[in-house]
Amino acid sequence: MQRFIFKSVSRSIRMTKKQEIHISKFLSLVLRHKPEEIGIHLNENGWTDVQILMSKMNAKDFYISLEDLKSIVQNNDKKRFILNSDFTQIRANQGHSVKVELDLQPMIPPKTLFHGTATRNVDSIKEKGLIKGQRHHVHLSAHIETARKVGMRYGKPIVLMVHSEKMNNQGILFYKSENDVWLTDYVDSQFINFGND
Repeated sequence: MQRFIFKSVSRSIRMTKKQEIHISKFLSLVLRHKPEEIGIHLNENGWTDVQILMSKMNAKDFYISLEDLKSIVQNNDKKRFILNSDFTQIRANQGHSVKVELDLQPMIPPKTLFHGTATRNVDSIKEKGLIKGQRHHVHLSAHIETARKVGMRYGKPIVLMVHSEKMNNQGILFYKSENDVWLTDYVDSQFINFGND
């Protein structure tokens, strides 16, 4: 594992953007996929103790203060994390591959939602639809630009339009995470506009 050492205790300067991004990626890893990487425990709802998390991060040479952690949670452009009201617990909002129950309630989605992916995935999606893979849900966005940014992470991007209202009318459930990501279990290709339908 790559080590990235910086002190944040008793310092007047803020973390650089690069440091925030690095810590945010590490938090995504341990709060969504591999809590065992630093020996933390996620409860059934995905929460973990902030003081234990910071102590374990410190042991891995990720020196971070509570103020740093608050800043990362607040400034993360995708709002991936949430702290509880007294800042003693933290969890990822969605995207887990480990077993957690986020207590999401079904919601009526907008008429259409969007999914960003790479153009190389289109043939497979036409055949199989959108599947959740290792995650708990398929992730969708209410905004085209957000979906495009997601697609750019995987290669040449394409934005697919999902007919979410039609899906919901057929009894398919949708949920909305704390950071405004729309979630569903599966999207059949019949509900996807690939740009040429």
